[in-house]
Amino acid sequence: MLNERKIAFIGSGAMGEAMIKGILAQKLMKSDQIMASDPMVARREQMQAVHGIQTTDNNLEAVRNADIILLCIKPQVLDIVGAGLRGQIAPDALVISIMAGITLHSIQKSLGHPRVVRAMPNTPAQINLGMTVWIATADVTELQRKQTGLILGALGEQLSVEKEDFIDMQTGLGGSGPGFVFLIVEAMIDAGVHMGLSRPDAQKIVLQTIAGSVALVKETGQHPAQLKNLVTSAGGTTAAGLYELEKAGLRAILSDAIFAAYRRSQELGKLSEK
Repeated sequence: MLNERKIAFIGSGAMGEAMIKGILAQKLMKSDQIMASDPMVARREQMQAVHGIQTTDNNLEAVRNADIILLCIKPQVLDIVGAGLRGQIAPDALVISIMAGITLHSIQKSLGHPRVVRAMPNTPAQINLGMTVWIATADVTELQRKQTGLILGALGEQLSVEKEDFIDMQTGLGGSGPGFVFLIVEAMIDAGVHMGLSRPDAQKIVLQTIAGSVALVKETGQHPAQLKNLVTSAGGTTAAGLYELEKAGLRAILSDAIFAAYRRSQELGKLSEK
C-alpha cells in the first residue's frame, strides 16, 4: 500500500524519528522513500547515519514529489512553516499533523491544502508502544485513510475517530496520561524508599508490578474492578490500602486532572482558530 510512495517529514524530533524507526522496522517503506527536513546539521547527520534516510534543511525540497507529508513541528511555528509550504504541496498529497491543539481547519487554512489528517500520539510512541487517535477531513481518500492507519500504527496502537472533539479527549486521556502515570510510579517508588527499600529495588518492584498488572488486564480481558476484587481479601492489606486511596479521593483527583488537560486542549484549539 505504501510501495513507490514518497514520504516527507517536516521536523525530525523524537516523535518523527519514532515514526521513521517504526516504518522501517515493519518494512512499510524503504529508507530511500523517506526524506526528513530539519534545520540542525547534527540532527540531519544523525538521521542519515542511523536510519539511512535522505535529509535536507529545505522544507520545499522535502515536499517536492512527496505523496505523504508528516508535520512533526511545534504548534507555534505552523504559521511560518505553513506560509513557506502554501501552494507547494501536490493537490492529491496527504498531510498528517501530530501538532497538539491545532485543528483541522487551522492546518488546512495555513497550508491551503484540503487533504489533512490530525493525529494525537503520546510519548510511549517513542518506543513504538504508543496510542494514537486520529481524524481525517472529508477530502482524504479511502486509500489514504488506510495508509494513515499503517503509518500511525508504526507508533503502536492507532484509532480512527469521526469527531474532532475526540482528539481533545485523547489529548487529556492518552496524550497527557503518561505524565499522570509517571507521577503515580514516582510516588509508589518513593513509598518503597520511605519503607526502607533501596531506590533501585523499589523501582524494580514498582515497574514490574505495573507492567504485569497492565498485561493481566489485556490478557484476561476482565474489567479492572474484577481483577481488583480478586486481589482484595476481606480485612487484608490491599483492602486497607484501597480504603485510604478512596478516602483521599483518588478517582476524583485523576478524573479532574484528565478533564483539566482535555479542557486545555480545547482552549488551545480555539486559540489556533484566531
